[in-house]
Amino acid sequence: MFIDSHCHLNFPELKAQLPQLLDAMAQARVSQAVCISTMVEEFPQVKALADAHPQLFATVGVHPDTEEMQEPTLEGLVAEAHHPKVVAIGETGLDYYRLNGRSIADMEWQRERFRIHIRAARQTGKPLVIHTRSSAEDTLRLMREEGASEPGGVLHCFTETMDVAKAALDLDFHISFSGIVTFKNAADLREVAKVVPLDRILIETDSPYLAPVPYRGKTNQPAYVPYVAALIAELRGMPVEAFAEHCTANTRRLFRLPAAA
Repeated sequence: MFIDSHCHLNFPELKAQLPQLLDAMAQARVSQAVCISTMVEEFPQVKALADAHPQLFATVGVHPDTEEMQEPTLEGLVAEAHHPKVVAIGETGLDYYRLNGRSIADMEWQRERFRIHIRAARQTGKPLVIHTRSSAEDTLRLMREEGASEPGGVLHCFTETMDVAKAALDLDFHISFSGIVTFKNAADLREVAKVVPLDRILIETDSPYLAPVPYRGKTNQPAYVPYVAALIAELRGMPVEAFAEHCTANTRRLFRLPAAA
């Protein structure tokens, strides 16, 4: 019934208890989950999870805010994207939240890394999973300049304004909401969640982070994604089952996922 479109099951907080997490997923009717790569070095772990479990899928990419690690190459991303369980390129994007004394001009390395991911997505036809934080203007600009609308994709863990959502939708992107939408201080974000077209909306946990209410502050897991769905369904005045059907169909179409076993 539900799909977690973005989680990090290879992270230490979750990897050690994977059997229990998969059982909890099944009990919560979360039939599939997309495990997101954030570094070249961790991609073998993400790929191994997807290979070992039919309900799990992988992406290949390097998080924009990750430093002092192996830089991705266009050739490397394209090669890994051909693996049958790799369904997207990312997560990628821009993150200017932690400049650490640097200027935005100093972040050209992030912008070049993002361009490489977009080019890999265009070459492979795999969609993009995009992270943007304190950088929406540049994120959208590079998406336009590099033709990101060609492969399409999703702005994950969306926390931006209505205008940013509309700009992403105009580029044929999807919008994914995490547990943040359930937080008391997320009134503006809930307004966005009310109006994103039903054929462009996804839900996610971004676990182990951002657990939704009533688990806020605890370690997140894919079994909690129904709480995100329930909140948005309530906002939109529709049954959670009907809303979940839209999210599941959108996620399967975007990532070309098979029907759940």
